[in-house]
Amino acid sequence: MKVAIHQPNYLPYLGFFHKLSLADTFVIMDDTQYDKKFTNRNKIKVPGNWIWLTVPINKKHKFVANKIVEINNEENWQSDHFKKINHSYSNSEFFKKNYKTFFEKIYSKKWDHLFTLNYELIIQLIDWLDIKIEVIKESELNINGNSTDRLVNISKKIGAETYVSGIGGKEYMNKKMFETNNIKIEYQNFQCPKYKQVFNSEFIPNLSIIDLLFNIGPESLSKLKENENEI
Repeated sequence: MKVAIHQPNYLPYLGFFHKLSLADTFVIMDDTQYDKKFTNRNKIKVPGNWIWLTVPINKKHKFVANKIVEINNEENWQSDHFKKINHSYSNSEFFKKNYKTFFEKIYSKKWDHLFTLNYELIIQLIDWLDIKIEVIKESELNINGNSTDRLVNISKKIGAETYVSGIGGKEYMNKKMFETNNIKIEYQNFQCPKYKQVFNSEFIPNLSIIDLLFNIGPESLSKLKENENEI
């Protein structure tokens, strides 16, 4: 059994879901400290460029577990995000007919915690991509440890034989710790595929997965895996 372990990012980029497509189980890190890089933001395309969509958080929660982080609802972020998504993708092939209603509901609902929002989005995105994977919240496993020790403990707890790592894992993981515990490491080699995007401008790679879904719809998973044999 292969496991992928990852932070609960907001509208994650393509490589996040490519990694999930390589695993049998996904442990989502709600008990791990919040990481400001992508946990509350991601990128979408606009005419000639890209922009961040950022969910504002309670500034006092920058160093707490993901499941505790509160959204700052004093800012009108929901209306802003939906307007920007609608403006960018209203002319894409699949946004209106396949996805718009869901996002209207998401952005009309009040969200108190960032993890709750991210979790619901990720579960729906997995379903749309038709990735067959079990999803487990880290908090359900009662895990201790930091860095590689934590990843190993999660893998052992669920009986995983292989840990699927992003290529960046080579730089910081203690590989011997996995070997000692008889857990193989499989490194993901993700190369963003080119696909049709809105605005007929230069292709912008590594945007949020919604850019891929809104533009090519049901073919998204096949496109995600397109370059696997070339790497």
